[in-house]
Amino acid sequence: MLSDMIDILFDGPKDAAMTLILAHGAGAPMDSDFMNVFAAGISKRGGDRGIRTARFEFPYMAIRRATGKKRPPDRQPILLQTWREVIAQLSGQRLAIGGKSMGGRMASMIADDVGARGLVCLGYPFHAPGKTASPERLGHMETIE
Repeated sequence: MLSDMIDILFDGPKDAAMTLILAHGAGAPMDSDFMNVFAAGISKRGGDRGIRTARFEFPYMAIRRATGKKRPPDRQPILLQTWREVIAQLSGQRLAIGGKSMGGRMASMIADDVGARGLVCLGYPFHAPGKTASPERLGHMETIE
């Protein structure tokens, strides 16, 4: 189980009408300038009770933060398992999920399975760097409800 390694950074009111869980992209942490500005902006403009944002890091990024050594992203099964564990930690709340680039792509792959109320993809990567668009990155998008 990965949850011992998962720290969650919150913005917005605890009694928010919804929580938006956000994952970082492949190269920057959950508290990058982009993620900080986006999370703060969403939390301030979320309606009557607001939207609470919850940000987390995948294991490879948490290790990078602890050691200072750059690591490649975890493989897809670890990324998806991390998503599931974060969602389980926040169960009982109305949840939307998403993220920047790779984080949003992973969220899109499990959004239906976990009953997310919404999906936010910030810079969805249609293909790996240097490649062309690929069905394995886009095909599932046609079936998200």
